[in-house]
Amino acid sequence: MAKKKQKKKKQTKKVNMKPVKEKESREKVSVGEYISNHKSLLIIGGMIFILLAALVSAYVYIITNYIVTTVYVEGNVHYTNEEIMDMVMEGRYGNNSLLLSLKYKDKSIVGVPFIEKMDVSVVDPHSVRIEVYEKTLAGYVEHLERYIYFDKDGIVVESSKERTPGVPMVTGLTFEHVILYEPLPVENEGIFQDILNITQLVNKYNLSVDRIYFGSGNTLTLYFAGVKAALGTGENLDEKVMRLQDVLPSLEGKKGTLRMENYTEETKNISFEPDKDEDQ
Repeated sequence: MAKKKQKKKKQTKKVNMKPVKEKESREKVSVGEYISNHKSLLIIGGMIFILLAALVSAYVYIITNYIVTTVYVEGNVHYTNEEIMDMVMEGRYGNNSLLLSLKYKDKSIVGVPFIEKMDVSVVDPHSVRIEVYEKTLAGYVEHLERYIYFDKDGIVVESSKERTPGVPMVTGLTFEHVILYEPLPVENEGIFQDILNITQLVNKYNLSVDRIYFGSGNTLTLYFAGVKAALGTGENLDEKVMRLQDVLPSLEGKKGTLRMENYTEETKNISFEPDKDEDQ
């Protein structure tokens, strides 16, 4: 039997050649190497941290060691001590002496009604002195429901709805308008010097005058509560006002006119005329 040779077919196997991915090796960096590689950044960060810590420490020290506990207020008449303190020590850190010294160093406070300026000085870390320089007020007139204050030269320095104690009211002056920081437009400008003289005299002799009235012929009358002191044209004014210091206490509670037009050191002519309703 003849062997039949069988032809074997060569079978070729297809092999899928997949690329082998190499594992990326990541080298572990030591702490020392990291610091060495970023040394400059770490130095800068450290410096910033130290600076911030120093600033916080300085802030805490200033806030806690410069608290004002005593305030000296000098020269104020129109405003109370508390009002002056509120003006000067305003704001969140207004009670810190160091910050106040920096805020008002070589600087006066201006722009406050009735005040020329205010100077602030630090006595010690816990004490502050406020020096108030008020405007020199000779008197005031009423105009359009406001009090118009003027100085010794008749310059209008303030217009306010509030009356200032210690400043006399002046009546008998004629004017049509008022302009702030300009002279009060009266016919006789010399009258302001007379007003200043009167104000200084009543202060000198501790008298509290309510009103100064200028009548016809420049006659002068001072009002003290219910008593009117008719002083005439202003002659021997110093002697008359000095005499008022002795006479007025005896007339307390009375109403009338004290006649002093002819008073001199020699004659000493004084008479008191009670008001009609006083006689009844």
